[in-house]
Amino acid sequence: MAEESKQKGADVATTDIYNVEAAEILANEAQHLPILEAAPIYEKLLSTFPTAAKYWKQYVEAYMNANNDEATKQIFSRCLLNCLHISLWLCYIHFIKKVNEKKGAEGLEETRKAFDFMLSYVGSDIASGPVWMDYITFLKSMLATTAQEESHRMTSVRKVYQKAIVTPTHHVEQLWKDYENFENSVSRALAKGLLSEYHPKFNSARAVYKERKKYMDEIDWNMLAVPPSGTCKEEQQCMAWKRLLAFEEGNPQRIDASSANRRVIFTFEQSLMYLYHYPDIWYDYATWHAKSGSVDSAVKVFQRALKALPDSELLKYAYAELEESQGAIQPAKKIYESLVANDASTMSLAHIQFIRFLRRTEGIEAARKYFLDAQKSPTCTYHLFVAYAMVAFCLDKDSKVAHSVFEAGLKRFMHEPRYILEYADFLCRLNDDRNVRALFERALSSLPPENSVEVWKRFSQFEQTYGDLASMLKVEQRKKEALSRMAEDGSSELESTLYDVVSRYSFMDLWPCSSKDLDHLARQEVLLWLAKNINKKVDKSSLTNGANIVEKGSFGLITNSKVGPPSTKLVYPDISQMVIYDPRQAQGLEIPAVLSSTTTSSVALVGSGNTTAVEEILKVVSPALVAFIAHLPAIEGPSPDVDMVLSILLQSTAPTGQLGKPTTQQIPAGPAPSTSDLSGSSRTRLNPNGSSRLPREGHSGKRKDLDRKEDDESITVQSRPLPRDVFRLRQLRRSRGVSSSQTGSVVSGGSAFSGEQSVSAD
Repeated sequence: MAEESKQKGADVATTDIYNVEAAEILANEAQHLPILEAAPIYEKLLSTFPTAAKYWKQYVEAYMNANNDEATKQIFSRCLLNCLHISLWLCYIHFIKKVNEKKGAEGLEETRKAFDFMLSYVGSDIASGPVWMDYITFLKSMLATTAQEESHRMTSVRKVYQKAIVTPTHHVEQLWKDYENFENSVSRALAKGLLSEYHPKFNSARAVYKERKKYMDEIDWNMLAVPPSGTCKEEQQCMAWKRLLAFEEGNPQRIDASSANRRVIFTFEQSLMYLYHYPDIWYDYATWHAKSGSVDSAVKVFQRALKALPDSELLKYAYAELEESQGAIQPAKKIYESLVANDASTMSLAHIQFIRFLRRTEGIEAARKYFLDAQKSPTCTYHLFVAYAMVAFCLDKDSKVAHSVFEAGLKRFMHEPRYILEYADFLCRLNDDRNVRALFERALSSLPPENSVEVWKRFSQFEQTYGDLASMLKVEQRKKEALSRMAEDGSSELESTLYDVVSRYSFMDLWPCSSKDLDHLARQEVLLWLAKNINKKVDKSSLTNGANIVEKGSFGLITNSKVGPPSTKLVYPDISQMVIYDPRQAQGLEIPAVLSSTTTSSVALVGSGNTTAVEEILKVVSPALVAFIAHLPAIEGPSPDVDMVLSILLQSTAPTGQLGKPTTQQIPAGPAPSTSDLSGSSRTRLNPNGSSRLPREGHSGKRKDLDRKEDDESITVQSRPLPRDVFRLRQLRRSRGVSSSQTGSVVSGGSAFSGEQSVSAD
């Protein structure tokens, strides 16, 4: 069984090196193997998880158990500074004690140095209390043969205590009690002054510990460092670390800057044990160093980051930016050269940024020379030509060079609509309307119709700005003729609509009509398209050919023109079954009388369909739901009146899911009350028999007749739990700020439920 699990872990680790489950299987198996067999497994695990303190600890303990001190020292030298975890460092100090226990005074001094070294790195950890206590115990155990040595020993113990009691750790209160006992045992007179001096500092450390613990409790200390995959747990852990970092950067204990910076550095280093593959953490760490005035430390962090994430372009650009900002041009240039040497997918961007860098640091000629070499590359894209032309035009103020670059690129990228548009924008900046028209004509003569949509659109906008009315109308007509060839029914595409006028005479966010008219036109455009396409299968090509691009109008959108989407790479939903909802249109379809004898009303459906289809749907619906649908009134807006829905639900005889013996109800059959019968704003009143009635003041004669009928017949409705949906509807009404006291009670079968009777739910 063990062999099978080991093989399973090895197989999974081969296919996915960051598989945590496989790593745990291998680590567990390695613990039961001799060190010579386990070492390759640990090396493989730690090459993938170089900051996994638990794996380093298992690895080093295996060598310690084998009494291989030299190998143990080598492993500690590889992991200690990158894994600031208390458990690993405690293992280190135990090893140091073991090695030096038989060396006498020299060994004690080596152990003391090891304690100082350890506390300088992990002494600010919230779990470092045992380390401080262990160090104090070690100092107290040192022999002192003379009074001078005794005094020196007491001074050393006091200094360690005073550092420990101002460090927010789990054992800070215990350390304070031990410190009080220590000072009182040495000198009560001296203790009074020292304790009064350090008590406020201890209180501050204790308060900060309580706050820090809240942040630390959110962190999973057993998590392995894997590349981010976007899971909920990963995001939560990342945010937990960032909150802790923000807390430490705020210096909550108000200690000196040097000590506060050490705590921030320690927290960043700990976070990288778990967020080793997160470029934003590396960047934040380096930026914090740079803002703190330690540029050299920031450079070292970037170097470590690129070693951890060698493929991160973002970190390379950030590193080059830091070097350039400090005047280190050659190091920054080397970074850009490494970017240029990267794969072809990002080469154009690297070329562009390198040209800009050379223009800033070495001048025009260096940038021009590099561009001439880079544009010869077979993987060069049109972006490089656009970028260099803009550098020449905007920075060098040389429009002739920019024009030449665009013309040179046009020979290679005439098939790229985006390049055409960029070139047109450049010519518009020069007010060269003649060449702009020539460019559009050349491009539209060679571009296929499906790629010319945006070019036609820009041509039309250009004529609206630079042309006269005749040229503007001519381009509009040519555009329609060209794009109508893509549609199955191209004749209708040639028709002019009022929306074309809106398109021509709008400017930015200014429209030549009211928002109401704008909504109407947009709605008509969409309905017109649906009328042509609703009864046929609409695939991606027909969407591209016949659909309108919606920009502003109904519900905030309006169709811009009868053209396809700007890019065929976009994935569009299948809207062949979409029906536009309009509550103001005529009620076109009625459901025939349903099975219940008491159901006499009908349901009006908005949209297309037929009576047979509706009847087929009703056959598979429960009678209770059919009765509920049949009682729904025709509405004048997007949502029905809540009280009306409640009243229909309360009249329904559908089972409520009540446990226990069912109860009978005497609810007379009758038509559902109208909306006007259910409205009201006064409070309900309870009759002596328990039923509620509506107030008579301020209501119509119909409401008064209903109240008199309640009084005369004294109808009592037995209380029962409401259906779950009714309960939710009541919650919805409350969330809208409408209570039962504001809307009146809900009438059901001639009587009204009081709030107490109708609020329960199963």
